[in-house]
Amino acid sequence: MTTTPKILVVDDTPANLVAMRRLLAHAGAQLYEAASGNEALALCLDHEFALILLDVNMPDMDGFEVATLLAESDLLRETPIIFVSAAYADDLNRLKGYHSGAVDYIAKPVNDVILQAKVRVFLELYTARVKLEQTLEDLSERNDQLEQEMAERERIEAQVRHQATHDMLTGLPNRTLFHDRLSAAIRRSGDDGHGFALLLLDIDGFKAVNDSYGHPAGDALLQAIAARLKLNLRTGDTVARLGGDEFALIVGELDEASVLLDRCRQLCASLAEAYPLVGRHGSFVAQVSASIGIALWSPPSGSDEALIQAADRALYQAKEGGKNRCVLAQ
Repeated sequence: MTTTPKILVVDDTPANLVAMRRLLAHAGAQLYEAASGNEALALCLDHEFALILLDVNMPDMDGFEVATLLAESDLLRETPIIFVSAAYADDLNRLKGYHSGAVDYIAKPVNDVILQAKVRVFLELYTARVKLEQTLEDLSERNDQLEQEMAERERIEAQVRHQATHDMLTGLPNRTLFHDRLSAAIRRSGDDGHGFALLLLDIDGFKAVNDSYGHPAGDALLQAIAARLKLNLRTGDTVARLGGDEFALIVGELDEASVLLDRCRQLCASLAEAYPLVGRHGSFVAQVSASIGIALWSPPSGSDEALIQAADRALYQAKEGGKNRCVLAQ
């Protein structure tokens, strides 16, 4: 039996609900609407949603509070949440949203192409998960094919686990796996007394490429950037895509600050080299760069959140200082 996925749209403005209803009319999902955080929580208790599109700014209970409450529930914490907010460009709001459980942001006013593309991806993931569950139920009933189907189940489970911890576009670890790796680095640092570094990267000029040559060209550019980042990895390093054109690098073996800065400058130079790509009007060459904020961890130190915030402040300074540069948090 095919299960039609459900999408919950939460917004206190009736006009926004109408607009979302129109944009998602042909998404292949049942649409549910809530005009408040409390109404959204009540619907989540009665329905399994493939995706929640959640407005950030609402009276009484804002989107951050709703996402936090959902994350505290064993049954609801796996439901993907995309924040819909006019504050997308605000790094602090975006970071707060990720800590509240959001998997992505969509900026207001909503771009219909971006919205429909992201919704399609999450609906495909949901459909794949439902099919997996149905397959697992079938396995228990078909004992005569147990050995063959056990192997198939292991393959599918490995694929699902990989999808849950890796970015679908670039194949890099996603935000969830990044936080796991960061926690592991902190634990190792406490055990062996060695520090490490966190680098936050933001691609300068990415939006212009995406706007000028189309979304597929922007995706191809992100894939090319991810490939260059992987080429610059050393044993013990982790590179992850946090979302959009934001990446993070955990440097496992901490060198002296001057050596680390030299390595970051080399990384900037590598990322600033030309990218031959194909856009909606044919072949073109993209020219972007990277701003990098660096924060050092040495035991004993603060929390992982404090480390991320320090790197984020350094990243902001790098962008304010002219971009295509590295700044070490003080």
